[in-house]
Amino acid sequence: MTSSLRANTELSLCFASSVRPYDQKVYATQLYPCQGTKNCFERRFSQLRMAAGKVGVRRTRNTSLIFSMSKNNDGENADITGSLTYKDAGVDIDAGSELVKRIAKMAPGIGGFGGLFPFGCTISNKYPRCLYDFFMLIKGLKDTAVFAVLGILKQSDSYLVAGTDGVGTKLKLAFETGIHQTIGIDLVAMSVNDIVTSGAKPLFFLDYYATSHLDVDLAEKVIKGIVDGCQQSDCALLGGETAEMPDFYADGEYDLSGFAVGVVKKDAVIDGKNIVPGDVLIGLPSSGVHSNGFSLVRRVLARSGLSLKDQLPGEDIALGEALMAPTVIYVKQVLDFISKGGVKGIAHITGGGFTDNIPRVFPEGLGAVIYNDSWEVPSIFKWIQEAGRIEDAEMRRTFNMGIGMVLVVSPEAALRILGDGNGAYRAYKIGEVVSGEGVRYG
Repeated sequence: MTSSLRANTELSLCFASSVRPYDQKVYATQLYPCQGTKNCFERRFSQLRMAAGKVGVRRTRNTSLIFSMSKNNDGENADITGSLTYKDAGVDIDAGSELVKRIAKMAPGIGGFGGLFPFGCTISNKYPRCLYDFFMLIKGLKDTAVFAVLGILKQSDSYLVAGTDGVGTKLKLAFETGIHQTIGIDLVAMSVNDIVTSGAKPLFFLDYYATSHLDVDLAEKVIKGIVDGCQQSDCALLGGETAEMPDFYADGEYDLSGFAVGVVKKDAVIDGKNIVPGDVLIGLPSSGVHSNGFSLVRRVLARSGLSLKDQLPGEDIALGEALMAPTVIYVKQVLDFISKGGVKGIAHITGGGFTDNIPRVFPEGLGAVIYNDSWEVPSIFKWIQEAGRIEDAEMRRTFNMGIGMVLVVSPEAALRILGDGNGAYRAYKIGEVVSGEGVRYG
């Protein structure tokens, strides 16, 4: 953004977020006729829908959870010579996990989807400490930011929840095709979806836009998408930073980072501690690949011999258009479910897929069984696996496979969520909590 927001350094040092691998992503073709509305994705990308109809359990027995390349139609082992992996494409998830472990030694407590910072005026910390926190926080902020902080101060016994992220090399698609209007939605989604996993309501968002030469018209398109994302998540865009750095980026290219801050009552934090065997996993559908796994997609595309203007096999949509579908912002949907009770844990399915993200919300000794055929996997993932000859385990650890957010809920809450007949949201019963760590499929 063109305005600069000088945040308090002490508070920013408290911001913690999960480390997820960034990757290189492919290129798309067309502009979108609608932005900033919940139904935009379903209208524009109807070919990618997971399943039609209202909220409920959809078990499609004629499709499998993963479009398996392990066997051919006769049940014999297929040729998987040259099967692609995320690591082959340049992204090492294990290295990212190791870095998180090392950082945790220096900054204990990190590793969640968002970082929690205790805040609010309470009797125990008295006024002097509370006022010190307040003045340190508002130091240098503009009037709009001060009013936002004043609102936080009223939230006694609360946590600030902060997250930061980017969109990885999904930017490659924007550069190649000129589609810049929706990349800002992705940017907001990656941070607000992280912090809502703690039950936090997003309060405000900041962005960082860096380029070698500032193209004002281009930057305006990107920031318009950020505004749309903030509207979808019901948070304020307080400001940001525009960095013009000659010779650092290629002509016409830029980089983005986003930072979201929300608030949750201390007694309302969703932390997974109460999860027990028999709890239910509810999956919320994605719009497609979202903003992870594109370095592997890029390799697959090169191997396939197709271009991004070519049609996605079996569908009436271009490959590039399918891959550029904006990340779903789940904030309002998740907060609505939380308000009705019974939500015990939430996992944002990004880099690491089901395999690495779902276990992050479980207490020690617990794991999950994912039901095969409990939702219809979008065609884009089937094409990626077939064209890249990617093994099932690699797909499950790299992509969201059509489920962008997983809620761990009580059986009673699951019945309520799945029985909601108003059609406002789609959700699927995709598995259950079991004894024994890890994620299994059956």
